[in-house]
Amino acid sequence: MTESIQTNRRILVIDDNVAIHEDFRKILCQGFDATLLHEARGGLFDDVPVQQAVETFDLDFADQGQEGHRMVQQAVRQGKPYAVAFVDMRMPPGWDGVETIEHLWEVDGNLQVVICTAFSDHDWDQVMERLPKNDQLLILRKPFDNIEVWQLATSLTKRWHQAQHDKGQFDLMAQLADERAEELQREAEQIQLAMVVPPVTGD
Repeated sequence: MTESIQTNRRILVIDDNVAIHEDFRKILCQGFDATLLHEARGGLFDDVPVQQAVETFDLDFADQGQEGHRMVQQAVRQGKPYAVAFVDMRMPPGWDGVETIEHLWEVDGNLQVVICTAFSDHDWDQVMERLPKNDQLLILRKPFDNIEVWQLATSLTKRWHQAQHDKGQFDLMAQLADERAEELQREAEQIQLAMVVPPVTGD
């Protein structure tokens, strides 16, 4: 049995605008009041009770792509990887969002990524060609909605957890298959040895 994977709520925000850092901190660090979500559902489904739920995340911030890259490297080395990175598209004078994400995925291929953009110097077809892991990439338009940010953070951290769980199960099955193959090999060698070596008999 493999150890259960702990929920990873570590998120990295890479944006050259420190005001954006504060926006993310207010939404994700101080605890988002999900009453608005339940009220919205209650307006559509009368039988849904209005409840209050608070979920918080462990956030770090970088104001340039290079700094974010170093932080992801350090997190991986320490065995405490980020589950999600929100990455701004334009961060002069350093790497833009696409180049930043390329470097992040070289370090941590499991990272879920959200591109945050109001406009872009890139054609989106070219962006998708440069960033092939489209199943780990989402786009968030600025100015963003608080609920949208909270939903993305929640769903993507859960997606990261599920992906790691699935990988753990696959690795376990592969390990068991290897062990079984080694066991069968030893049994085959013992049978072959027994057929070749004559039994010892008395005089």
